[in-house]
Amino acid sequence: MCRGDDRRPVEDLDGSPWERFESIIKRLRGPDGCPWDKKQTYQSLTPFVLEEAYEVVQAASENDGDKIREELGDLMLQIGLYSAIAEENQHFTLADVINGISDKLVRRHPHVFGDRKADTPEQVEKLWAEIKSNERGKRLQRSSLMDQVDKGLPALMRAQQQQEVAAQVGFDWPDVQGVVEKLHEEISELKEAWDKNDQAQVESEIGDLLFACVNLARWLGVDAEVALTRTIDKFSKRFRLMEAYLKQDNLTIREVGLDTLDELWEKAKDGENKEGGEKA
Repeated sequence: MCRGDDRRPVEDLDGSPWERFESIIKRLRGPDGCPWDKKQTYQSLTPFVLEEAYEVVQAASENDGDKIREELGDLMLQIGLYSAIAEENQHFTLADVINGISDKLVRRHPHVFGDRKADTPEQVEKLWAEIKSNERGKRLQRSSLMDQVDKGLPALMRAQQQQEVAAQVGFDWPDVQGVVEKLHEEISELKEAWDKNDQAQVESEIGDLLFACVNLARWLGVDAEVALTRTIDKFSKRFRLMEAYLKQDNLTIREVGLDTLDELWEKAKDGENKEGGEKA
C-alpha cells in the first residue's frame, strides 16, 4: 500500500519498484514536496510528455540501450505525475492505469488468452483493429469512422492513420500509379496558386501535397513519420559536419557564401557515405 505523505528518507522507502516510485511521486506532490511538481496540471504536463516520448524515439533510433532505459524512466515520470494529479482529483490511480492496460492486453490478444486464431502479424493487426473498433463503439457513439483517429497525433501520423481507415472500407486508389499521378496533380496545383500569389491557396495546396506524399508512403509500406524523422536527422548530421569542416579553418557558417556551403554539403555527404556505406 502506498503512503500518501511518507516522510522517511528515500532510501528507506520499501515495497516493489512501482510502490517506491509511487511513494516518491506522492512525496514530490505533497505539502513539503517540490514547488515545480506541486504546481503541475494535466495541461501543463502536455509539452513534457510529448518531449519525453520523442526522446524515447530518438534513443531507440540510435539503438542505445542505456539511453532508452533513461528516457523510458523520464517518460514514466510523466505517467506518475499524471496519475498523482488524477488520484488527488479522485479520477483514477496509478494502479488503475496498470490494471487497465493489463486488462486491455488480455482483451486484445484472444489468440493468446482465448480461443481466437491469428497465426501471422497481419492477422494479429486485423484482430486488434476489430476488437479496438468494437470497444470504442461501445464506449462512444461516433458519428464518423474518422473519429477513431486521435486529433492529438502528429500531423504525418494522423494523415497516415486516416488514410488507413479510409482504405479499410475501400476508399483508396486501385494501385500505386494513381497515387503517383495525384502527387503530380498536387504539384501542378501548387504551382498555379504560387503563380497567382495566393498565399491562402498556397498553404492549402502545400497541405494537399503533403497528404499525397503520406499516401504514397503508405502505399509503399513506409511510415511517413519515421521516414521524415530520419531525413531530418540526416540533414542535421550533414549540417553539423559542415560546421565542423569550417571550424577547422577557424570559420563559421555565417562567414562563407552559398557556393562554399554547397561544396561543404557534398563533402559532408561523401564523408557520411564512407562512414556508413549509404548511397545519398
